Amino acid sequence: MSVINWFEDRRKFGGLIGAFLEEASRGPLSGEGEKDGRLNTSSNKGLWARCDNCGNMLYVKFSKQNKSVCEERGYHLSMNSTERIELSVDRNTWIPMDEDMIAKDSLGFLDEDSYRTRVTTSQGKTGLTDAVQTGIGYIGGTLVALGVMDFHFMGGSMGSVVGEKITRSTEYATQKSSPLILICASGGARMQEGTLSSMQMAKISSALQIHQIQQKLLYISILTYPTTGGVTASSGMLGDIIIAESEAYTAFAGKRVIEQTLRQKIPDGFQAAESLFDNGLPDLIVPRNLSKGVLSEISGPFLSAPCSQKSQLI
Repeated sequence: MSVINWFEDRRKFGGLIGAFLEEASRGPLSGEGEKDGRLNTSSNKGLWARCDNCGNMLYVKFSKQNKSVCEERGYHLSMNSTERIELSVDRNTWIPMDEDMIAKDSLGFLDEDSYRTRVTTSQGKTGLTDAVQTGIGYIGGTLVALGVMDFHFMGGSMGSVVGEKITRSTEYATQKSSPLILICASGGARMQEGTLSSMQMAKISSALQIHQIQQKLLYISILTYPTTGGVTASSGMLGDIIIAESEAYTAFAGKRVIEQTLRQKIPDGFQAAESLFDNGLPDLIVPRNLSKGVLSEISGPFLSAPCSQKSQLI
């Protein structure tokens, strides 16, 4: 049996086989070596990946073109922060901020490996200095301040650098009377920084209080898979408008921790976006391919409102 027949028998490709063969007939395939979160690409040199929801084999290049959404059931796969920025902001309008901030090992933390080594490894793997990118850009022609967390960097954990960058982005948006958007993807506070990490929750919340309550400016929180721990308990839940991606896992404590603490079984999907929406937590569940348009529709009228003080970010 040929490889192609095997794939067809498996019926796991959702129409991508023909596209793959067409691409292959034009010449050598370009390498797609970057691992994409919940896509397991290590066994196929980055060309193919298996959806961890339905088991479909996905050609990574076309998966990225489809915004990392599985064609079989619309399952939203993980994206890194750079891909989310490209998805969200208008082309060639992104201006990053505070890129040179690097975490310090104030506690000299050491478990199986040192904190400094873990940070250095994540920096080499992701090309980022820490677990969030912040900056300014246009979304549908509207200037906004944007922060995008990256789960690929130490689980998107919130340490002093992440907290400081989000706080500075919030303060900048406040100064310029700009909408603020934060895309959350995090396992929570970074334990290697102890109290220094926990205090970021209060610092971010304080900056958001000034932005939202005192200055009456817009903050949109976007919950992606996963949004947990200290990020959920601070910036994730403080949005004037809270948007969730489909099936985004959102919680303070995870399912296993709750079950072990309460000694009760938690239903499947209990902390997924759809269940939380039914109980009034997020305001909207928005498919990824519609997110930019929704953000534009929300932030544009906000700046046009008579009560908004219009100003330029740059």
